[in-house]
Amino acid sequence: MSINTIEYAKIFMDALDCQLVAGATSGWMEANSGQVQYNGGNEVKIPKMKLSGLGNYNRDTGFVQGDVTVSYETKQMTQDRGRTFHLDAVDVDETNFAMVAGNVMGEFQRTKVIPEIDAYRYSTIAKLAQTASHTSFYQPAKETIFEKLMEEVTTIRDVVGDDNEIVITMSAKTANLLDMAKGSQYVLESGCFSQGDVTLQVKKIDGSPIIRVPSARLKTKYEFLDGVTEEKTEGGYKPTEDAKNINWIIAVRHGPIAVSKTDVTRIFDPMTNQTANAWKIDYRKHHDIWIPDNAMEGIWVSIDNT
Repeated sequence: MSINTIEYAKIFMDALDCQLVAGATSGWMEANSGQVQYNGGNEVKIPKMKLSGLGNYNRDTGFVQGDVTVSYETKQMTQDRGRTFHLDAVDVDETNFAMVAGNVMGEFQRTKVIPEIDAYRYSTIAKLAQTASHTSFYQPAKETIFEKLMEEVTTIRDVVGDDNEIVITMSAKTANLLDMAKGSQYVLESGCFSQGDVTLQVKKIDGSPIIRVPSARLKTKYEFLDGVTEEKTEGGYKPTEDAKNINWIIAVRHGPIAVSKTDVTRIFDPMTNQTANAWKIDYRKHHDIWIPDNAMEGIWVSIDNT
């Protein structure tokens, strides 16, 4: 592999990771991975902290000794996904490789990778919420949607308090009903929401940003296709037959910990590629999402019961 392909690979890896954080509707969850240790591969270490509560101060003996325990729990990213692409040497040469390959990989990640990662994260949150009995079943209607949404936001606020920012992830169809609900113009506010290096213009309710997501990414269950088996060669993902629509996910912003890493991107020039007279690009992505036990109280998921 020449030095040029090594440099290209590094540039692509950095650019693709930044694009994912900025472009995924769940990209804000990756900010919570700042304390996660990652040294390559599919393993990460998530910090866990345990503290003693207050005790009585004694004027003779002073302070009661407290305990601080910091440990790291090793987690494996269960999603190990990848593809390889050929760019024919007739169409691409060294002078335009960076531009063409950058466009191809950017479009691949924007249209295929980001939607799949969003879908995996939201369905995983729904699964964890159902296990913790933090779900409700509701058929959205513009006559009742305000009351139902505020009831569930209040349920979370009553537990976590007003100091914690709450993010509402909502399907575009449900959000449309919210827009049409009576009095929406007085309740919904315009505001900004930042994730990565991008600032989005969003609507807010009770100070909480509403992130609108294509409904195809907001379902309770998906099948992630292997890309090899007959009838599944296109790869990607699809909802299972028993999947339900998710109306919204209410989450304290610091709760979900999402990690996605572009593994070593490999690029082979046509003279090195053994299978074709073409540039070969290998793309591999590890990703997963976790919600620590003590953060589950800040999660609520509404599922359409139709």
